[in-house]
Amino acid sequence: MGELNVTKLSKKKDRANYIHHLLNDIKALDIMINKGMIEEAPIRIGAEQEFCLVDNTFLPHNNALKILENINDDHFTTEIGNYNLEANLDPLKLEGDCFSKLHKQLNLLIKKAKTAAEKEDTKIVLAGILPSLTLDSVSLDKMTPIKRYEVLNEAIKGTRKEDFNIHIKGVDEINFLHDSVMLEGCNTSFQMHLQVNPKNFTDTYNWAQAISGPVLSACTNSPMLFGKELWNETRIALFTQSIDTRTNSFVLNENQSRVSFGNKWQTGSVTDIFKDNISRFRSFLTTEFTKNSVDMIDKGEMPKLRALGLHNGTVYPWNRVCYGVSKNKPHLRIENRYIPAGPTTADEVANMVFWVGIMQGKPKRYNNIHKTWDFKDTKSNFFNAARYGMATQFYWDGKYVSSHNLILDELLPMAYKGLYSMGVSPKDAEYYLKIIKDRVRGLNGSEWLIRSYRHLKKSHKRYEAMQILTSKLHEKQERGYPVSTWRVLDEREDLPSEKDRIVKHIMNTDIFSVDKDDSVELVLNMMQWKEIHHLPVINQEKEIIGVLSWSDVKPLLDQKSKHDMSVGRIMKQDLVIIKEDCSVSEAKQLMKNYDINFLPVTKHNKLIGLITNNDL
Repeated sequence: MGELNVTKLSKKKDRANYIHHLLNDIKALDIMINKGMIEEAPIRIGAEQEFCLVDNTFLPHNNALKILENINDDHFTTEIGNYNLEANLDPLKLEGDCFSKLHKQLNLLIKKAKTAAEKEDTKIVLAGILPSLTLDSVSLDKMTPIKRYEVLNEAIKGTRKEDFNIHIKGVDEINFLHDSVMLEGCNTSFQMHLQVNPKNFTDTYNWAQAISGPVLSACTNSPMLFGKELWNETRIALFTQSIDTRTNSFVLNENQSRVSFGNKWQTGSVTDIFKDNISRFRSFLTTEFTKNSVDMIDKGEMPKLRALGLHNGTVYPWNRVCYGVSKNKPHLRIENRYIPAGPTTADEVANMVFWVGIMQGKPKRYNNIHKTWDFKDTKSNFFNAARYGMATQFYWDGKYVSSHNLILDELLPMAYKGLYSMGVSPKDAEYYLKIIKDRVRGLNGSEWLIRSYRHLKKSHKRYEAMQILTSKLHEKQERGYPVSTWRVLDEREDLPSEKDRIVKHIMNTDIFSVDKDDSVELVLNMMQWKEIHHLPVINQEKEIIGVLSWSDVKPLLDQKSKHDMSVGRIMKQDLVIIKEDCSVSEAKQLMKNYDINFLPVTKHNKLIGLITNNDL
């Protein structure tokens, strides 16, 4: 999706023209591979850093375009969410101290972004999913106001013809419908690129698939969404569902999602991978084309395969094949898309060193892995790692093994071997792989977030705990020490400023309610069982229509003849309500003015929480 000037494919003539150029690009790629025109050496690495923008209360700050303007550097670009940006690092040869050089540039780019952000009272946070995100953060008005995102949203929605059904179940569960692709904006990643020799591309790609689960298990950093504990790497489930072009009635057939791990090992040449994607996924975007790729080769020019690149940018395998041209030399690479952003740049570069080392250190016994391993085992490993992180049991080389043992006993030694075979400096290899080893033996990002969040919730309501967690994540990132060294937060942590507390920070969201047709007997028992003094009365649309207090129903406790009376006959309908984004001081004043000790909290007329004197 690097093309900015894209339009939706709607006219038959435009579609035919685009398909013509797309198929020409495939022919051109075949020609370049057969003629040995694709660069085989040296091997290069590269990376893309996505990051979040937050305000002084650590909530998403929708000012990405202004920050980008302040940065004024071509290394940076937009993301679909107006509170996200991306930095593209320069490619480096895989040799010597390349990883510490990459780390140095990454820190310099982040520093440059921080300097620009500070002018707008904005901070930068590295997180696979920002802990303080709420459902309001992913409404359509939070989309970056650039045409290509609008076109992408319209095209995918037009293909689905229905809302996106998001259902993820972990320790907690979320299940809701969403009307745009903006949920993609919840996800930020550290995307890693490794150039691959075209002669053994598919075998190398299959190896990348095989190691995805174990690598991911050590790198998880996105255990929460909207304050709910879900998967250790919730991005994997969320991204898959947030941009799925299939309608729900077709999910049960064999059609793949555009975000996918795949369904089988790859065989044949690299063009067969592209051909499979073109066959499975229809194009819905186009741009202007002026040159024929095959003709360009005949004239001695190197084509950029723009039509193929545009199609490839709307298909999202977790290991994606990429074609590029650098200094007039075409190359092929694998883009690792499953690693989350954060918790620190040191952790991110360590993840990259670990992955690249294993990729280059593959033992000969794992050649042609597609002939000896069942793909379903590898796919199962990947999704189990996303769910359970370092608690995963992998089916590896014919037997079950824990993630700890597999990483420490086999994959880390393999990574050392692979790095040394490429001439990577021992200093780089030792420093970054020790970060992985310490993380496996201690805490990774998702474990720190979950443990800290649970502690915070002992003395804070959900939304406040989410913001405190984000503030402490930012604080520790600024210090730069790897996550394995972080102390888990205790329950007494507070937000920096009391004046920023709003209603949703203190409201109760675990609400017991009744219907107007429920009996007084039920109300009496519920209030005594749950030791509550107020019960909201709601209708089928979850709108509050009345309220009951213990003082209203207590006189009926001994009047058995009135126990079958309906709630609607005794509830109070003259309600005082408040919105979730009102200040706590405003809530206090309302309760004082009306001499009440109970406030329902509503959003779009729906009951979402309650405040009592105890909360204040």
